[in-house]
Amino acid sequence: MDLSDWLSYRATGDDTRSLCTTVCKWTYLGHAHMQLSEKDSGDMEACGWDDDFWEEIGLADLVDGHHAKIGRSVAFPGHPLGTGLTPVAAKELGLIAGTPVGTSLIDAHAGGVGVIESVPESQTEDKENDKEAICHRMVLVCGTSTCHMAVAQSKLFIPGVWGPFWSAMVPEYWLTEGGQSATGALLDHVIASPLLANRAASQSVSVFELLNKLLESLKHDLNTPFLAALTENVHVLPDFHGNRSPLADPLAKGVICGLTLDSSEKQLALLYLATVQSLAYGTRHIVEHCNAHGHRIDTLLACGGLAKNPLFLQEHADIIGCPIILPRESESVLLGAAILGAVAAKKYSSLGEAMKAMNAAGLVIHPSNDLRIKKYHDAKYRIFRELYEQHLAQRSVMADALA
Repeated sequence: MDLSDWLSYRATGDDTRSLCTTVCKWTYLGHAHMQLSEKDSGDMEACGWDDDFWEEIGLADLVDGHHAKIGRSVAFPGHPLGTGLTPVAAKELGLIAGTPVGTSLIDAHAGGVGVIESVPESQTEDKENDKEAICHRMVLVCGTSTCHMAVAQSKLFIPGVWGPFWSAMVPEYWLTEGGQSATGALLDHVIASPLLANRAASQSVSVFELLNKLLESLKHDLNTPFLAALTENVHVLPDFHGNRSPLADPLAKGVICGLTLDSSEKQLALLYLATVQSLAYGTRHIVEHCNAHGHRIDTLLACGGLAKNPLFLQEHADIIGCPIILPRESESVLLGAAILGAVAAKKYSSLGEAMKAMNAAGLVIHPSNDLRIKKYHDAKYRIFRELYEQHLAQRSVMADALA
């Protein structure tokens, strides 16, 4: 079992798996259920397992007993399981036996459900009956790593991007899932400074707040035309933990170009800004790549720890050229889990209806309309792409040398 399926099984005694976990992680063919709608309470028999595949890789025993070991039934996210919480689970959790429990979602996908309909009312009024409206959005679940998730009404095969997964996040839509393997983890690695951490703690602020203020001071002191221009001589390729999307290159390495002997906190702040920008260039690469293969993404929605950093958000908006909508509820993954419970409890008739009712927009970050900023980032993005090409060429040269 995947973790989230195990938790729902422990809660209810029902071992029905989720289309989310089985399709995204267990090679399940979710589109085998396409004849069923989300509201259909019909047969949830696991009809999407590829028995030939299990036999070919030497795991034919997983087919036994109608796939008893890996899931005899697979359901849409939010499908009510068993009779709700068992008496034992209810006692352990301090809740009431019989409390409805819905089929699970992977944590990042729960974040997607918790945020993807968090659009301003003006947008919902324009397109409330347009099933295509949701397909123009990409959700960024930004934490230690970042997941980039978008849905489409038709299946889109995109090199270097996971999917398409049918009903793995929003029922009856195909999910495309990109990602960056290290984002928050990379920033923590780059700015690791005990002195800075101690100062931030003494002021009861985060290290990021301290660095953001330092950058504003630098901009003023150096009379820089705009904050992003502070990094004109510092360029970063953020693939310190390989590249998940869209290059799908686990051997990729990080690059920092423009180092000096300067070890001051000001220099650390510049490296931090350049790293934030590099992550945004990576997201721009993912968005452009997805759009080149059939998506029409023009709006980003962000949640997770990094979405609480205003510098991170503004640089992403400026670099990608899209507005970034923040949800009103800051803990979007928890909201996504609550939405599953609301659907299981029949409070709403579908996950889509629940998302529209329980998602709400908060702050909207708009890209700068300063043409100088666009020109600057276009130039740095070109260098960003060249850094990887140079890295590939260097790998080839060294491979030849060692051959």
